[in-house]
Amino acid sequence: MWKDQWLPALIDWKDAVVTHSLAQRIKYARLIRRPASSSQAQGADATASRYFVQLACEGVPYRKPKHPVGTDVVGLDVGPSTVAIVPRQAPARLEVLAEQLAPQEKQLRRLQRRMERQRRAANPQHYDQQGRSKKRGKGSAPWKRSHSYEATRRRKASKERKVAAHRKSMHGRMAHEIVAVGHTIVTEKISYTGWQKHYGKSVGLRAPGMFIDHVRRTVASTGGTLHEVPTRSTKLSQFCHGCGHTVKKPLSERWHQCSCGVGPVQRDLYSAFLAAYLEPADFIPSCARYQPYWEGVEARLRTAHERLFERATEGQVVPRSFGIPRAGVRLSKSQSEPTLEPILLLRRGRLEAWKERSEPPCCSWGSTQCLSMLD
Repeated sequence: MWKDQWLPALIDWKDAVVTHSLAQRIKYARLIRRPASSSQAQGADATASRYFVQLACEGVPYRKPKHPVGTDVVGLDVGPSTVAIVPRQAPARLEVLAEQLAPQEKQLRRLQRRMERQRRAANPQHYDQQGRSKKRGKGSAPWKRSHSYEATRRRKASKERKVAAHRKSMHGRMAHEIVAVGHTIVTEKISYTGWQKHYGKSVGLRAPGMFIDHVRRTVASTGGTLHEVPTRSTKLSQFCHGCGHTVKKPLSERWHQCSCGVGPVQRDLYSAFLAAYLEPADFIPSCARYQPYWEGVEARLRTAHERLFERATEGQVVPRSFGIPRAGVRLSKSQSEPTLEPILLLRRGRLEAWKERSEPPCCSWGSTQCLSMLD
């Protein structure tokens, strides 16, 4: 009910989450307007907007039976686009954040160029003769937005919303998988804002900060705990449990191998292992704490990295931060011979002949007939 207007609500009473939520007392409600791709979209009005009513209810959120809660302790090492998961008992994992995400970069870039052309056509007074944007002051004329520009902008925003919803779904699935293993999560507290300045779009696409927020909410709803250890005091990526030394390593070095005999082991997996065995009372790593567990954990870390190497050998592209070189990893998809090119072909001042052969292939016609054809 909105003043004198009554609008019917679409409620699925067979949904357990909806039934549980509406059984609680409603604290407040708010009306949300979200832009749609066009005015012809389903549920959109003449201004290309959709309207939703969001309710805030009392009580504990409903938890589906398919999402169990584990009892183990899990160590996380979150990177700009990867995450290493090492529990104390379960197998270790090293994966890409939102690996199945489809960013559609080419389509978005194409829409951005179209928006730029439409904006230039509608605002020629804001560009000089060389096509550069003029400096604008307080008294300058405002930008004009044509109907075609607004339609393109809505299409671009709709694609970006779909990517964000898909990323949120992938983050939620991985968060539930982590909570299903353990209810105590230990990870380093990192400045994700600094990562955005340093790495740029890779952080914005995978959103590691949003993933940690999702894990924090999921753990809190199940009664677990999330310990965010300050990275300046622990320095897990630079610590060695064999000798106890802390050595600063460059970001390009993806393997931990110390002169004391520890390693080689993938760096992200090793940091997650150190985080999994930290004590809540004292988050400072020590050599005596990790020695009893290292022999059993080393095999699990190697197994996790071997699985990644097998996936890369089969043709799947993996980030370089996994420590797997790209050269020699991808298998050739075709066993056929390389294609041939004309012998006399000038391209950018270079003479090109056969692609990958030092000699032309043997011909069943005979060398005399082949030479006559070449002549």
